[in-house]
Amino acid sequence: MRVLVPFAADAPKTRLESVLSADERTAFARAMLRDVVAAVDAAGGEPTILSTAPLAFETPRARVVVDDRPLSPAVNARLPTARGDDPVAVVMADLALATPDALEDLFAAAGDVAIAPGRGAGTNALVVRHPEFWVDYHGGSFLDHREIAAEIGADLAVVDSFRLGTDVDEPADLVEVLVHGTDRAPAVLRELGFELDAESGRVGVARAGNAASN
Repeated sequence: MRVLVPFAADAPKTRLESVLSADERTAFARAMLRDVVAAVDAAGGEPTILSTAPLAFETPRARVVVDDRPLSPAVNARLPTARGDDPVAVVMADLALATPDALEDLFAAAGDVAIAPGRGAGTNALVVRHPEFWVDYHGGSFLDHREIAAEIGADLAVVDSFRLGTDVDEPADLVEVLVHGTDRAPAVLRELGFELDAESGRVGVARAGNAASN
């Protein structure tokens, strides 16, 4: 299965700027991207990084396609357009907890469209088999995608997955990476001095020389 992995190469993870510098955000975002690509590859997918700019680092498991359009039109240009076309999956590059097993479940889900929702009604990953389906990524996109599927008469499968439902956008999300991440992303955070902190009762993250972040 073709799998698109969108990646904002020019300004990644801006909502982490309170805890990471620009260079650190770039390193962390690239680590998550590599983890996602490796998981897609291990799940039997054929990953294509849909990048907003050329990437100056190796991605041996994936080819890179540069498309600087907004996310929705860039993805829509690559979805199935006719009955019988091969399905296309879209897996976001910040799913640092994604595993091959979780992705295999998504790829195998029945339906014309299968979606793994994120927290806050986002769309973290999906598989599209219906030629009339289109994506509209903004805010609560899962709700919009559910309506689009109903409008075109597409069968929708909702994949309930902690690992695919956890995207990393806010400082509090770093806890999940340190607890549940298994590859490059948690290693980068630890190299940057982050560790789990449970002194306040609720587990957060702390960085050497800084206060805890919850």
